[in-house]
Amino acid sequence: MKLSQLFLLSSILVSIPSFAHAEEATWKDTSLSPEARAKALVKAMTQDEKIQLVHSLYAIPNGPKNLPMPKGALGSAAYVPAIERLGIPAQQITDAGLGVANPGNVRPGDAATSLPSGQILSGTFDPKLAYEAGKMTGAEAFHRGFNVLLGGGAVLARDPRIGRNFEYLGEDPVLAGNIVAEQVKGVQSEHVVSTVKHLAFNNIETNRKKIDMKIGEKEGRESDLLAFEIAIKKGNPGSIMCAYNKVNGDYSCENSYLLQLPKKDWGYQGYVMTDWGGGHSTVKAANAGLDQESAADQFDNKIYFGKDLQEAVAKGEVQQSRLDDMAYRVLYALIQVGAYDHPATKSDQPEDVAAHEAISQKIAENGIVLLKNKQNILPLATTVKNIAIIGGKADQGVLSGGGSSQVTARGGNIKLKTGMQTWPGPASYFPSSPMKAIEALAPEAKVKFAAGDNIHEAVKLASQSDVVIVFATKWSAESFDNANLSLPGNQDQLIESVAKAGKPVIVVLETGNPVEMPWLNNVDAVVEAWFPGTSGGPAIANILFGKVNPSGRLSITWPKSLAQVPYPKITNAGQRWNEDDPVKEDKPDLSGIATFNLDVDKANVGYRWYEAKKITPLYPFGYGLSYTTFKYTKITLNNNLSEKNPTITAEVTVENTGKRDGEDAVQVYGTMPDGSPSRLVGFNKVALKAGESKTVSIPLALQAIANYESKAHRWEMPAGEYTITAKSNALSTEGVKTTVHLNQLNLAD
Repeated sequence: MKLSQLFLLSSILVSIPSFAHAEEATWKDTSLSPEARAKALVKAMTQDEKIQLVHSLYAIPNGPKNLPMPKGALGSAAYVPAIERLGIPAQQITDAGLGVANPGNVRPGDAATSLPSGQILSGTFDPKLAYEAGKMTGAEAFHRGFNVLLGGGAVLARDPRIGRNFEYLGEDPVLAGNIVAEQVKGVQSEHVVSTVKHLAFNNIETNRKKIDMKIGEKEGRESDLLAFEIAIKKGNPGSIMCAYNKVNGDYSCENSYLLQLPKKDWGYQGYVMTDWGGGHSTVKAANAGLDQESAADQFDNKIYFGKDLQEAVAKGEVQQSRLDDMAYRVLYALIQVGAYDHPATKSDQPEDVAAHEAISQKIAENGIVLLKNKQNILPLATTVKNIAIIGGKADQGVLSGGGSSQVTARGGNIKLKTGMQTWPGPASYFPSSPMKAIEALAPEAKVKFAAGDNIHEAVKLASQSDVVIVFATKWSAESFDNANLSLPGNQDQLIESVAKAGKPVIVVLETGNPVEMPWLNNVDAVVEAWFPGTSGGPAIANILFGKVNPSGRLSITWPKSLAQVPYPKITNAGQRWNEDDPVKEDKPDLSGIATFNLDVDKANVGYRWYEAKKITPLYPFGYGLSYTTFKYTKITLNNNLSEKNPTITAEVTVENTGKRDGEDAVQVYGTMPDGSPSRLVGFNKVALKAGESKTVSIPLALQAIANYESKAHRWEMPAGEYTITAKSNALSTEGVKTTVHLNQLNLAD
């Protein structure tokens, strides 16, 4: 070749941009869709980079296998290294069911804001507050350098003893699904991926890593899976976390039905990750639809999605297209929430702590439930002279739930000297003292405290006071279920004895679940504060003194006793152990609960079970008192029954008929033509001044009053007359109702 020809050829080559450069322009072009950008990234990745993306490493020091923390990890639940040449950020993954956990691993001594428990968040019946909760948590995660947050618990509370109910959002799929969706939106508005978890039927903690939950497709779609469908369609989470348990014979994280359902039926484009220790195979899991194995190095028997996956692809046992899809889904999630374009970095700038803790307090004040208020003993007057506060460590703080959701609160956790000293405990209290908050609201009062362990001392103090506030507590935590509904220790006896002192008695409960109250008729008021979070002390005090009018409602039905629940006996419930420790002789025998058939309540979870069986519980779903009164005066329906997208909206007129301003949780229930138990179809929160009336527009979730037809793979609303009722709780016989006659409607899945 002549010199002139070589020069010409070199000029042509220089003028043509390299393939890599052209592709980079594609995936960094923010005008393109997340789909297009993620596909371009996958095309540019090597096989090793794809494998790196689909499994994470545990990133907390001193883990189960005592491996060193991965280089580059901040110190949290898991870590996936960055792929710097493509601009793919590291995945810094944090537990955050109720707030950012493990912040001290990022900055020694750091802490975070803890939200109140899930029953409070759902008990607000306020989607706007759920969004605020998510946005605050997402902001704190991003500020610490985290870009994947493990939250969004959409599991239904099928039993009042389950240890993890405090992380979840109640027993109704429409309430839980919509609250989770808004929480996820809030998190992801801060460029942080949120999960929705745990798919699916993680309704029990006892033997949770082996138990097989049995349920039919129709019953599953109309209960727990409906909550997930609403949460995923409306919230569009970057990730879904599959559960530990089996479902109908297959582990959730290798169950093709569960893993394909969101992708094929709901249009989901994000990725599915395992729970920690939820990985069991390579080929089966990958082909079923699992996209990322979590903390595989320390929690699974081996790293299934590492070299084993690479070899399986080479052998054709897993198609290359499946691996590409796994990588695509992870990248799509990072891009669509902005985590790719706005990488989270650890910041030393101060946070607006006061604003964040105010959000937590606002949620607590809107979700704490007033259960009883005899002769309007509450709200207390600030002029009361002598107040006795008894029990519950109320002089120091408020109780929190245990396990992976445990947040280190500012000021440190007040740890008990007794109880579990290993994961998921010990029981911890946040340093937000109700007693100090009460003293601030009643500065002229003499406020005295008794721990409650000496009943004689407590009764003596009560007899010398004008009013008695007893704080009763019951801790719950991940990995075990409560054996019963009783308050632990001598608390029932304490309350009974104090009530005999002849003074007004108010009981404040801090629990993770409903409890039996054998003393209920002997006390004047009961306030369920659940686990009220970082600012729980002031929130409780504001409710007691009427600075805030209680508007929280129950998101789980309270039975009178275990004789009323669908499954009165849970074998080995109450046994506590660290499930990640090596097997020990004193571990409980769990062979009696290898299978759990959800064939008693089926789709009739919670209040629907009580209605179907004509059982009167202690308090129904949706119940809660106020310091004012509300009346529903009118309901009308606006229907758009097009074949493609039928909708019905209820217009409910509600009046504040009392003398105080307050907020009401407007609940709309639907009954199908066959007379099956009523179902929540819509809700919203409305603020009303004394004497004011407003009309609230509430879109109805039609799937809640439809049948899922498994053979046709669709939702059908059978022809006939539907009754739509606005009322104060699920089992109330009062309210306003209307009817609508429909021809059969087929709903899009």
